[in-house]
Amino acid sequence: MATPDWTAAAHLRLADWHPRSRLAAPTTHVDRSAVACIDVHNHLGRWLTPPGWTAPSVDGLLALMDRRNVATVVNLDGMHGDELEANLDRYDRAHPTRFATFCQLDWTLLAHADGPGLLAAQLRDCARWGARGVKVWKNLGLAVRDVTGALVLPDDPRVVGVLTLAGSLGLPVLIHTADPIAFFDPVDASNERLDELQANPDWWFGDRAVHPTFDRLLTALETLVLATPGTTYIGAHVGCCAEDLDRVERLLAAAPNWNVDLGGRMAELGRQPRRTRRLIDRFGDRVLFGTDAFPLTDEALTTHFRFLETDDEAFEYAPGEAVPPQGRWTVSALGLSGAALEAVYAGNARRVLGL
Repeated sequence: MATPDWTAAAHLRLADWHPRSRLAAPTTHVDRSAVACIDVHNHLGRWLTPPGWTAPSVDGLLALMDRRNVATVVNLDGMHGDELEANLDRYDRAHPTRFATFCQLDWTLLAHADGPGLLAAQLRDCARWGARGVKVWKNLGLAVRDVTGALVLPDDPRVVGVLTLAGSLGLPVLIHTADPIAFFDPVDASNERLDELQANPDWWFGDRAVHPTFDRLLTALETLVLATPGTTYIGAHVGCCAEDLDRVERLLAAAPNWNVDLGGRMAELGRQPRRTRRLIDRFGDRVLFGTDAFPLTDEALTTHFRFLETDDEAFEYAPGEAVPPQGRWTVSALGLSGAALEAVYAGNARRVLGL
């Protein structure tokens, strides 16, 4: 073996460091979910991949779902108007029970004097055409401005009014507020998501002259949920605060209309598996399975199944990635009970979505 070049090692760039785990740990492959599951957080439309569909082949997607025991996928990309109609035609109407498409409202209408009325009319149209719920994206609170130029936060009375209407129309609301806490931190040597932010600099929201703090956004979200008890919510990405499950639990305890999905946060939950288990033990009737993996793949699903069902430790949450995308660590699985899996995989989603 060659003599080590310690000087080169001392000056190795982080971007060039790809450590290979030498841990001898079990690897359990879970081919199909233990219970026919419902993925409540996915993207099948054209919003994120214009001009093409995120799922280019519906038949291929259905074959994947059948192979991995996925009963239904919630499509959050319905948008509104003609785009909603196109999504409903492609998925829900062509394949009843296999897909449930949510609309997204055009919150930029608040830049008009009659913004709330325009949004209410748009929401009623979406419900009449067959939207199964409403997706509220993080631009509400980070980018949407009203007719005066003021930033509109989730606790704005106009938002409260529109989402109260969603509840009266029987539409659940899946809401994504803010983003990972590190996206609001300084971009320096202490930021644990530096790799991700360097690859996606527009995901940084730490400029206080432009964006509210993470805490202000989460407080606004909590105020909205408590102000609209007749509306059923799904808090995206573990209630938009997977790094602080104590905060997530406080809102779950205070608001019976608040539910959370697991989408896109295996990395956060898997580095605190015991704390995550305690949350599910306490609020197992309000935690919903979701992947936020798009386009959906066999590997993404089987990795999620492994995370929920096994006792495996210290494994890659994004197999095949040279640098883990959401933090340079591994995850350990939750080993949920059969009863918990029944609720998280499907039972809770059936209740919330009326499936």
